[in-house]
Amino acid sequence: MNRRFAMGALFLAPLCVLVWAPQAAGQDHWVATWAASPQQPRALAPSPAAARAAVPPRAPAGPPPPAKFDNQTVRMVVRTSIGGQRLRVEFSNAYGVEALRLGAAHVALHEKDSAIIPGSDRALMFDGKPSASIPPGALLLSDPINFDVPRAGDLVISAYLPGDTGAPTMHATGLHTTYISKPGDFAAAAALTDTATSQSWYFVSGVDVLAPADTAAIVTFGDSITDGATSTADTNSSWPSFLAQRLLANPATAHWAVVNQGISGNRLLRDGAGVNALARFDRDVLAQPGVRWVTVMLGINDIGVGMRQPSEAVTADDVTGALHQLVERAHTHGIRVVGCTLTPYEGAAYYSDAGEAIRDAVNRWIRTSGVFDTVVDFDAVVRDPAHPKQIRADFNIRDHLHPNDAGYKAMAEAIDLSIFR
Repeated sequence: MNRRFAMGALFLAPLCVLVWAPQAAGQDHWVATWAASPQQPRALAPSPAAARAAVPPRAPAGPPPPAKFDNQTVRMVVRTSIGGQRLRVEFSNAYGVEALRLGAAHVALHEKDSAIIPGSDRALMFDGKPSASIPPGALLLSDPINFDVPRAGDLVISAYLPGDTGAPTMHATGLHTTYISKPGDFAAAAALTDTATSQSWYFVSGVDVLAPADTAAIVTFGDSITDGATSTADTNSSWPSFLAQRLLANPATAHWAVVNQGISGNRLLRDGAGVNALARFDRDVLAQPGVRWVTVMLGINDIGVGMRQPSEAVTADDVTGALHQLVERAHTHGIRVVGCTLTPYEGAAYYSDAGEAIRDAVNRWIRTSGVFDTVVDFDAVVRDPAHPKQIRADFNIRDHLHPNDAGYKAMAEAIDLSIFR
């Protein structure tokens, strides 16, 4: 759990006043610079309800994910936000049914394709040992190591998996090429040859850096539009990635990390592509090191699927009630919340006029309820002024639901950075 705040009691008779101290002056602390929400592999196949509702694809087209790994090395590329001189890596066996054997793990700087920059490779240790076992449902932090972590740079994380992993805990829409080796331990190799590839991440769920006291994280919590679905792979073109670039380029906000905890296809109230947002909020938001803000953009999949499947139908009150729960839980932990309006989707596979009425009601509530600490009106950013139920033609990737790279960039540019000063 997040431990970046402390509550102290100031006794002023007859009242006891709680004082929040985010971080002791001058004290370095751990802050997440990258993360990805773990998913169970079976969540990649649409639920029967979602399939009948013709929900748009949750992950980029490509070869099916591996059913397991066995005596193989997986090399993954992850994009940092803030930098630092010391890091640790988090591995997750959240959905494993057996203990996960991690034979070796390395971190390095990315050169190109599967290659690392010469001299940058470092072995990760776990309680002083080069290998570890992660129990089912658990996560594991590596020992901290000295490492020159770049701002807005690519790290390569390589994991050697010596035995049968079973179905892997993963994040489906990684949007970065992952390299899967032939049999053997190649975690320290300069490059991998004769590989299979994927655009998902496996078992790795976070990278933290040791940062000054004023450094903090913004978690972007959402579904496919936050995850970056349909953006161009290997280009860091999701709106959270563009937001991170803007924050780092501004000296007044360069101390803010951005951690993307979107899951393509995710819903507030029901499982499917990942567990429902209410269930994963503690793990994906509250437990992130250094988090002080969270953006919330969820509900369109609840509406769209529910309109096609009466047994899973939602009302506007259902959606706003769930969003209100997330805000209350964040505030309990001293985390401020940005409410993000739901973007247009007329023309999408699961669009309906009844669903549009619910989206409109939810957006009115987000804008006017006063529940959120601030609001970002993404609906206003990407809608077509002549047809406000639709995404602008120059922002529509292909499915009338997800923006293209230009649309994601416009969303990031619409966020007032003074919120985070």
